Amino acid sequence: MAEASEIMECKQSWVGGILNWSSSSPTMLRTVEKKILSFLRTSYRGWFVDIGSTVGVSDKIWTISLNPESQNTPLVLLHGLGSGVALWCLNLDAFAGSRPVYAIDILGFGRSSRPSFSSDAMEAEQQMVKTVEEWRREMKLDNMILLGHSMGGFLAASYAISHPERVKHLILADPWGFPERPNDATVRKTVPLWIRAIAFALQPLNPLWAVRAAGPFGQWVINKARPDLVKKFESFVPDANSITEYIYQCNSQSPTGESAFHAMMSGYGWAKNPMVRRINTMHEDVPITLVYGARSWVDNSAGEIVKDKRIGSYVKLQSIKGAGHHVYADNPEIFNRYVVEACAVADQNRNRFPAIKSSENTESDIESDGTPQRRIMSTPANS
Repeated sequence: MAEASEIMECKQSWVGGILNWSSSSPTMLRTVEKKILSFLRTSYRGWFVDIGSTVGVSDKIWTISLNPESQNTPLVLLHGLGSGVALWCLNLDAFAGSRPVYAIDILGFGRSSRPSFSSDAMEAEQQMVKTVEEWRREMKLDNMILLGHSMGGFLAASYAISHPERVKHLILADPWGFPERPNDATVRKTVPLWIRAIAFALQPLNPLWAVRAAGPFGQWVINKARPDLVKKFESFVPDANSITEYIYQCNSQSPTGESAFHAMMSGYGWAKNPMVRRINTMHEDVPITLVYGARSWVDNSAGEIVKDKRIGSYVKLQSIKGAGHHVYADNPEIFNRYVVEACAVADQNRNRFPAIKSSENTESDIESDGTPQRRIMSTPANS
């Protein structure tokens, strides 16, 4: 009887846990983010930057900064779909060695506010670009080096088209949304029928819907679907499961940024308004470095198209052997070196654009996360 009672109690506890489970876990997201970033050698600070009613009401962008005292050109990082500031953990120390570094959770992702975006592709894109510009104004950064991965690369390029005087160098890491979508005949030849059938059935859904549909088993789904993610970070985070927990927590909340991506995409791999159509409208003085993973699913032929459309402008193409789409994590040493080299180019061109003074008087309304600045004992970079 005792054993039967224990089994019943266990079942009731398990069922009760399912019923009481909540998909929105900002506290757990904050906790796992701090756990990952605690392994940085460089001290960092995190806080919310209030950008006002840019998309929603009182939008706030979660921001972390490293080495803000440096006088060199600041580097600003824009993550990819479903990601957040903590997944730059393999890169932040190297980047902050010579300049200020700011990483943000793009509005609608991570710990930032999650307002509803437009369902129109171009309007959603411009809303996201506007949030980056409002963030820059609140941070009082005259100009910056802008690095974006995947979706973040697409938004970084769009930002540079709209605000070229603010971008000292544009670094695009395996950027999404650049090439034209191939015609249906090409897709039919290269993509198996069963994959096309699944893609068609899932077309109305957001890309990461399965993580939320799995409820409390969402992290298990990520672990099973992407076991490679743990391996990418295991040299940095001893408990590498923290990475999949972080990704799960980032994507278990209201998917408003993901919905904006869904509005901008034409099939998961392409954008409705591909960047190659308008890259020629970007100011000729904006230098571009593209870093692709040699084994990525992203079509890197767009890099050559960018180069052809920007004759007379600085365009440098880099490919990292053995790296996939997460090029910043697959081979962080080489990726970090390429980024540091691109940043050095920006420092050599400080006076490319004259400083532009804003005529508007704005007051910064920055909300702290309520925790003191974390300082970690410095150790040699090669340790």
